[in-house]
Amino acid sequence: MRKDYLAVGNLGFIKGTIVIAPPSYLSFSQTTSMATSRSTMVLTVLLVLLLIELDIYSGGTWADEGNGVTIDCPSKCDYRCSKASRHKMCIRACNTCCQRCNCVPPGTSGNRDVCPCYASMTTHGGRKKCP
Repeated sequence: MRKDYLAVGNLGFIKGTIVIAPPSYLSFSQTTSMATSRSTMVLTVLLVLLLIELDIYSGGTWADEGNGVTIDCPSKCDYRCSKASRHKMCIRACNTCCQRCNCVPPGTSGNRDVCPCYASMTTHGGRKKCP
């Protein structure tokens, strides 16, 4: 890699060139193999992240909607409602939604996009039914 510079000395401006090279103890093949292994590592990490994202959006282990396997609604809802201020009402609504949809979103709140059926249920008043 070349870099041009201007230096100020006693005689005025002097134009020169700086050449930056890899360390002398590394050969060209070693530097290229380091670059390819580094890029391979980056690509591997990106591929793993992509696979994780695909698993989440395809349902993963959280959503068993429509595959014939029923989930344990009481335990899933017990965790989902563990931080609710109105625990009994949350448990009742969650169990109803879980039995109809066979799915409970992960965590204690949010993540409704994982279970579309669960997220789309509403009460007669038009409010979201499922916690």
